[in-house]
Amino acid sequence: MKNSKKYFDIHAPVFYPSAGLILVFIILVLWIGGPVEGIFTDVRSWIMEQVGWLFILTVNILLVVVLYFAFGKFGKLRLGGESSRPEFSRFGWFAMLFSAGMGIGLLFFSVAEPMANFVSPPVAVGDMAGKTHNALVYTYLHWGLHAWGIYALIGLALAFFAFNKKLPLAIRSVFFPLLGKKIYGPFGDVVDVLSVVATLFGLAASLGFGAQQIASGLHYRFGTPNDVWMQVGLIGGITLAATISVVLGLDKGIRVLSELNIKLGAVFLALMLLLGPTFFLMEGFIQTVGGYVQEIVGLGTWTDVYSNGGQDRDTLFYWAWWISWSPFVGLFIARVSKGRTVREFVLGVLLVPTLLTFLWISVFGGSALFLEINGIGSVARAVEDDVSTALFAMLKEFPLDFITGLVGIVLVTSFFVTSSDSGSLVIDNITSGGKLDAPVGQRIFWALSEGGVAITLLLGGGLVALQSAALSAGLPFAIILLIICYSLYKGLSEEYRKLQRRRLRKDRNMYKKTIKRIIFLSKGENI
Repeated sequence: MKNSKKYFDIHAPVFYPSAGLILVFIILVLWIGGPVEGIFTDVRSWIMEQVGWLFILTVNILLVVVLYFAFGKFGKLRLGGESSRPEFSRFGWFAMLFSAGMGIGLLFFSVAEPMANFVSPPVAVGDMAGKTHNALVYTYLHWGLHAWGIYALIGLALAFFAFNKKLPLAIRSVFFPLLGKKIYGPFGDVVDVLSVVATLFGLAASLGFGAQQIASGLHYRFGTPNDVWMQVGLIGGITLAATISVVLGLDKGIRVLSELNIKLGAVFLALMLLLGPTFFLMEGFIQTVGGYVQEIVGLGTWTDVYSNGGQDRDTLFYWAWWISWSPFVGLFIARVSKGRTVREFVLGVLLVPTLLTFLWISVFGGSALFLEINGIGSVARAVEDDVSTALFAMLKEFPLDFITGLVGIVLVTSFFVTSSDSGSLVIDNITSGGKLDAPVGQRIFWALSEGGVAITLLLGGGLVALQSAALSAGLPFAIILLIICYSLYKGLSEEYRKLQRRRLRKDRNMYKKTIKRIIFLSKGENI
């Protein structure tokens, strides 16, 4: 029995349906061929027009709920129990949060989205200053507190039920307060299958964006082909690198790569800050972050229902993308967060990555905007022609562009590998029934599956297919996240009551011991 589980130790009711659904999807897309792009377009349009409001409502509820957990009576509860302490340093923890949570997507969109917002403003603004300000503020909306609130909610729920309630590290476990042991039945299996499919499609979309950007960077620097087959080859090669990392495991592979990402990213950020219009960028960072804080309620609840503009479509794509990523990022964050208090967890997940993200967007996106408002270069045209070239088109207009371009390519590749291997580890956890150290063979299987789906999406419709996959995967999971809010509240309430009873018993025992000691001493004095 031991030998049979050397390479695979699966939970069959989750593993086989998940693998089967993914295999069917790949076969259908490749079989249908050309017309599949139209199907993806129709799916994307229907979701945005009919149920877009659900995504907007969901992300706002999640943000409010996690802030309540952090600043309310549950804030001092510790993940893993009162005696538990963190396994990783704060730097290592933040590095893994950031690498898993944003990574490839931030590199892809940090220039492209502000430029797109500048060229086609989401809200009509009369002057250049307003257009520039809004271009960054609306980008912050999609990459800020709402996005990390999704991750914080599901990560907190998974960490709490896994470490405090000793349940499997799987999405089914968060429903224990509502269903009890029924989570081990068909309902739990369905939830975990949905989690696997959502995670894999969300990851595949990100890997597709990463492949497009690496291909564009190589084309800019070395004149290599920039077509779908080049992107397919890149996905295949980097998936193999991710497989090696996933075999090495969490501490030797993923943590090391995550910390490398942060250090290399810091170098890249510093280079751009020094080579670019430094004072313009820092002043812009302060102003636009202040604007985001002032406008967050209006921005976060805007559906664009009356103007029928384009901002709602962009926003819905991001909310669906983050939701589809949430099982993966939530599980990964939960796994590395044992020992943190609820308050430390929520504020750490919400604030630090958000501020780093804003700084990154303001430096890279702000540099592109500086070029545009001063009539330098053609970044806007590059975004219109091929969004994946935006970063490299911007770098070309500043000194040392060859070096910064190479750093950009290496960083995208490194984030690519980190996202893939982290995702493989998480999906492996779910399909093995919540085991933290399932056999290596399963990790390899899921790493290759992610690459296979990403390749299929690129062949079946490119950017439209990637966006449609994220929207489709995020829709059912948005409903699951709303249910998780109530379930986690029940679980934390029970834990809080138990903690209060333990402290009350401890105080009573201390009181009794003190009284006994006083009586003893008083009798001794009488003698």
